[in-house]
Amino acid sequence: MPSKSRPLGAPALRSIPLARETLSVGRRRVDAGHVTVKTTTAVEPVVIDEALRTEQVTIRRTPVGRFVDEPPAPRYDGDALIIPVVEEVIVVERRLRLVEEVRIERQVGTRQHRETVPLRRQRLEVTRRPAAGVRGNRSRSATSREM
Repeated sequence: MPSKSRPLGAPALRSIPLARETLSVGRRRVDAGHVTVKTTTAVEPVVIDEALRTEQVTIRRTPVGRFVDEPPAPRYDGDALIIPVVEEVIVVERRLRLVEEVRIERQVGTRQHRETVPLRRQRLEVTRRPAAGVRGNRSRSATSREM
């Protein structure tokens, strides 16, 4: 009985086995070289020229010598702060006598100040060295950057 899969008089078919490739992807660490980082700090003098605010205080004592019923409160006379100083004096009766007033005045001014101060600046140098036995020249020259 003839086979239905092939016509009469046709040659017999042969099977050819097929080959299949598979790919396995992975990672591994390879020593590609070393990097050296060097930081240097340079100090250079820089001149600063700034205005500085100054204040001076003048203290002047003024004798008063008058009796008062209560201690006077500190007060301002313009820019001057006046602080009363009292003492108790024993007489037939006790009364407050204003002994003196202390006047504190403030003078505000500006003066120019010039000074040389050290200013630090860092410099970073990176050098790459390829590992022994690594193919190809992946080495880069030294790079430096000022900060």
